[in-house]
Amino acid sequence: MAGSTYGNLFKITTWGESHGKALGVIVDGIPAGLPLSEEDIQPYLDRRKPGQSAVSTPRKESDEVEILSGVFEGCTTGTSVSLIVRNTSQKSSDYSEIASCYRPGHADFTFDAKYGFRDYRGGGRSSGRETIGRVAAGAIAVKILEEMGITLTAYTKSIGPVSIDPARFDRKAILTTPTCMPDPEADRRAMAYLSECMKNKDSSGGVIECIVSGLPAGIGDPVFEKLDANLAKGIMSIGAVKAVEIGDGTLVSQTRGSQNNDAFVCTERKITKKTNHAGGILGGISDGTQLLLRAHVKPTPSIFSSQETVNKDFENIEIAIKGRHDPVIVPRAVVVVEAMTALTILDACMMNMTARMSYLIDFYRIE
Repeated sequence: MAGSTYGNLFKITTWGESHGKALGVIVDGIPAGLPLSEEDIQPYLDRRKPGQSAVSTPRKESDEVEILSGVFEGCTTGTSVSLIVRNTSQKSSDYSEIASCYRPGHADFTFDAKYGFRDYRGGGRSSGRETIGRVAAGAIAVKILEEMGITLTAYTKSIGPVSIDPARFDRKAILTTPTCMPDPEADRRAMAYLSECMKNKDSSGGVIECIVSGLPAGIGDPVFEKLDANLAKGIMSIGAVKAVEIGDGTLVSQTRGSQNNDAFVCTERKITKKTNHAGGILGGISDGTQLLLRAHVKPTPSIFSSQETVNKDFENIEIAIKGRHDPVIVPRAVVVVEAMTALTILDACMMNMTARMSYLIDFYRIE
């Protein structure tokens, strides 16, 4: 299977299946000398692991990470870092009834059409559990970016019809509310809405927002390696994401140039913008202001209501999904969006080291 590797200089390759023995990731491009331990990575995996709230699948997994290579005496060696998370709570029997049919909204049919074979236990490589490797690698990328003065804040912006109020933004609430909303009042209303969805054997979608602060101007390239294009690819590679917006996103199609353009201003010989409709990227290159992106996440396709489908014998049938599933994917996907954003930005920063002759000369000049 191709397509499990992401990045150019900071490169990750994820492996493993939802109901296999383990999942993990190999990370290439980590500079030597970065202090790194399992304790740096585990908090990020804890944010995405199942069984933590009423709106999370009851599957109980500790998702404990182990570093297998690339670290010696507490620091990276410059070689590949291999990370593993073992599965401990698989219930493959939950999926035996869908072995011969295709679940609506899932990759069952397309996976079969491509390979002529599929691992029906939880979706195999198509499962959201594949994102464990991304999050583990993303935790390392976040750590490196923080050393560079670049920080990321990802959170749930909306679930179904319930949106946060920016006036009530509380960053600490992202890690304490079950929905990962930075607005406790919106969290309360979203939980009530999700309770109604579950009562009706249904699910909900939502929007995740990610803000990147401290990113300097000049990161990204103007043609095929645009920063926003690569961010869109990275975020869209998350299974449940169906749309990505940068800055004003789709609203730009409804505005005039005089409204959408961000005026430049200079303060103390520093160029910045009065507004940020562009979301921190112009011409595929960062402009030095906050980078703002949003990921639109579809409702969980595994619902307990009866749905129409077909089986491998070309018969029209109805199924009701069994097993353990999230009524909403959004809260656990927040850290996945943060991880993919961090991986993309760090890779772009590394690529930027060759953008000017002066960068090479200054780095390699022998005094």
